[in-house]
Amino acid sequence: MTLDDLRSNRNLLFWALHTLGWSAYLIAQYLGALLYEKPTSYIKVILAAAASGFLLSAPLRYVYRPLWGRRPPVIFAGVLLSAWLTALVWRVIINLSYGHFVGDWMETEPWYGYFSGALGSTYLLLCWSGLYFGIKYYETLQNQREAALEASALAQEAQVKMLRYQLNPHFLFNTLNAISTLILDGQGKVANQAVGRLSEFLRHTLDQDPMKKVTLRDELHALDLYLGIEKLRFGDRLRLEFDVDEAAQTALVPSLILQPLIENALKHAIGPREEGGRLRIEAHTDQRVLRLVVQDDGPGLPVGVNLGEGRGVGFRNTRERLAVLYGEHQKLAVRFARPGLRLEIELPFERAVQP
Repeated sequence: MTLDDLRSNRNLLFWALHTLGWSAYLIAQYLGALLYEKPTSYIKVILAAAASGFLLSAPLRYVYRPLWGRRPPVIFAGVLLSAWLTALVWRVIINLSYGHFVGDWMETEPWYGYFSGALGSTYLLLCWSGLYFGIKYYETLQNQREAALEASALAQEAQVKMLRYQLNPHFLFNTLNAISTLILDGQGKVANQAVGRLSEFLRHTLDQDPMKKVTLRDELHALDLYLGIEKLRFGDRLRLEFDVDEAAQTALVPSLILQPLIENALKHAIGPREEGGRLRIEAHTDQRVLRLVVQDDGPGLPVGVNLGEGRGVGFRNTRERLAVLYGEHQKLAVRFARPGLRLEIELPFERAVQP
C-alpha cells in the first residue's frame, strides 16, 4: 500500500489515520500508567477507553460532512456541541470501566460522577476534530492546486498546438504555390516528385505531437524531407551546408522548431534572388546548452524593420513557442552575418533516453 493509494482512496485514508491516532493515544496512556505505577488492572481501563474512543469518534466524520463549507460560526458551534456530547458518552464508558476493573469507585460518587472528566475528553475530541478539518482542508487545497496546474498545462498544450498548427497551412500554401508554378513551367515530373515528398513530409508532421520533443537526429530527418521539396523547387539555386556535432544529434528539441526559420530564409533571402543563395544549419552543444543556427547569405533586413515584421509569422511563432515550452531558459537571437542573417537558438541540453 503506497501513499498515492491512500490519497486516492479517502475512506481508506480516514481509517488509516483514525487507527494511527487512537493507537498513539493508547500508547501514551499506557506509558503514563507505567510512569505513575498504576495497577495492572488499569491497563484494561486504557484498552476500554481507546476502543470506545475509536468507535465513538468515527461517526463524527459523518456529522461533520454537512458542516463543511458552512460559515465559521456554524462550523465552530456544530463541532463544539458534537465533541461535547460524544465526550459525555465516552467519559461514562471510561468511568464505568474504571469502577469495574479497578475498584468500586462509583459507590462513593454521586450520579453526576459518571460525567466527571468530560471537559478533558472534550478537549481531546476537539483536537481530533481539528485534525479532521485540517486534513480535509489540506486535501481540498491540494486538489485545487492540482486542478489549477492541470488547467495551466492544458492551456499551455493548446497554445503550443495552436502555434505549431498555424505553421502547417502557411507552409502548405507556399509549397502548393511552388508546385503550381512547376506545372505551369511544364516541369510535370518535378512537380510530381514534389507532391510525393510533400505527402511524406505531411505524414511525418501529423505523426508528431507538438507537445513532445524529438531528437535532433529526427528533426534533421524531417528537415531533409522539407528541404527535398524546396530543392526540387530551387534546384541549383539552393546551396545547403550542415555543421552538426555528433553529440548534439541525441539532444531533445521541439519538433519542427527550425522549419519556419528555414522557410523564412528561403522565402526572403534566397527566393527573390536570381542566383539563389546559401543556407547553413548548425547544431552544437557543451553538455549544458544546445545551440541551433539557421544562417543565410541574403540581403538581410532593411534599416528599421524588425525580424517579426519582415520575416512573417514563422519567426513570431517560433519565438512564442519557445517561450511557452522553456520560459526564460531559452533564447532566440538575431545576428547580422554580413551578408545575410544568422538566427541562433539556445535551449537547455536534454539528452534522449536510450531504450
